[in-house]
Amino acid sequence: MIKSSKPRKQRLFRYNAPMHTRQHFVHAHVDKALREKMQLKRRAIQLATGDTVKVMSGSKRGTIGKVTRVNLRTGRIFMDSLMKKNAKGKEFNVGVSSGCVYITDLNLSDKVRASRLGLKQEVKRQEKNIQETAAKTTAGALEKKADGGPAKNEARG
Repeated sequence: MIKSSKPRKQRLFRYNAPMHTRQHFVHAHVDKALREKMQLKRRAIQLATGDTVKVMSGSKRGTIGKVTRVNLRTGRIFMDSLMKKNAKGKEFNVGVSSGCVYITDLNLSDKVRASRLGLKQEVKRQEKNIQETAAKTTAGALEKKADGGPAKNEARG
């Protein structure tokens, strides 16, 4: 970050910042309940596609939706629930500043993101649950085949 406190220099820094630095401009606060549940130590984290957010200020206040796109160049996020129609009737997403929203649910499908947040246990738990449900469904399918197999053979004979 630039060390000057002059607004003119801050604006210039943000305008000329490279994309890897602009990632730090698109952070949002995390809901207190979610912070306690996930045991996060940070108050604000970077927004990512798939996060569920709530708009806290502006004309769209109270709107909840999933993030569909994050634009680092403008610092805006696009949600699936904020749509507008143009003159021809085509719908498009409306951008919201990242400072106007807070995160109510995280998208932890990315293992790298989860590990950066210190949520390795959460990812492992989700993987175990997926593996257990897959094992149950395959075991159930095998039982159905075993039950249905002899009955078909008896009917033929």
